[in-house]
Amino acid sequence: MMVKSFTLIELLVIIGAMIILMALAAPAFRIFQKESDLNDSAEEIINILRLAQNKTLASEGASQWGVYFSTSTSPHQYVLFQGTDYDSRVVSSDEVHKLPKSIGIYEINLGGGSEVVFNRVSGETNQSGNIKIRLISDISKTKIIYIENSGQIGLTSPSIPSDAARVKDSRHLHFDLGWSIQDATTLKFQFVGPEPDQIETVDMANYFNADKTEFNWNNEPAPFTVNGVSQVFKVHTHSLSSSNTNLCIHRDRSEGKNTEEVIIYIVDGGIDKDIVHYLADANDTSQKGSYVNSMERQ
Repeated sequence: MMVKSFTLIELLVIIGAMIILMALAAPAFRIFQKESDLNDSAEEIINILRLAQNKTLASEGASQWGVYFSTSTSPHQYVLFQGTDYDSRVVSSDEVHKLPKSIGIYEINLGGGSEVVFNRVSGETNQSGNIKIRLISDISKTKIIYIENSGQIGLTSPSIPSDAARVKDSRHLHFDLGWSIQDATTLKFQFVGPEPDQIETVDMANYFNADKTEFNWNNEPAPFTVNGVSQVFKVHTHSLSSSNTNLCIHRDRSEGKNTEEVIIYIVDGGIDKDIVHYLADANDTSQKGSYVNSMERQ
């Protein structure tokens, strides 16, 4: 019985064919690996953001938690931190996460900053926006991580309803102050119209939380009375750190309330810092104070 075997030439042909196939497959495998790194990196960022949110909701360390993104390191990285902002964080609690060398952060859209901090109780954030990452070797391969005000985090772009038809007025205003109210002493309301102007003041010390990361006051139980009309306000923070304040003022015009012209100040360092001037006109006009970076009607 004759047994057939491969000749040397046949073996060389087979080995050559295998080498060619492997050479052709290698680039595709490398691309697959890098795309896998991109997907894994996006999911890991989402997981760390959710971890920061959960730690805040659990009040771990009696503190808020956030995530800071950095493009100044090589490779790029992000840091899970404890505190109301990255600059004043508890450094010993930092968890540093480095991206693979094949992945880079190419855009950070978080209201001008590089961090996301979550609010207690609600799990919401005032630094909504997105983080964009991509393959360094192929910048057409990207992933976008979205963070919504509500605290929702994911890879799906939030559906933002148009507010073109919504009537915006001065009853609910948001202010980015650009400075901290943690050392402020007094809320001051100057009602223009009575002769002389009627001044009402509130001692702010009683309305901060223990670590002065939140301020919450309202006078609904005992409103100011000006010219026989109730003047009802709510003043609270959406975020408060040692360097900045996101403030909210509610002034409900329903049921004949809040009809008077008023200027609201925060007394800080002995200075009356004007926040907003509400006019008594039919349009409910509000004017931004000189100690405010930006004002937005809600």
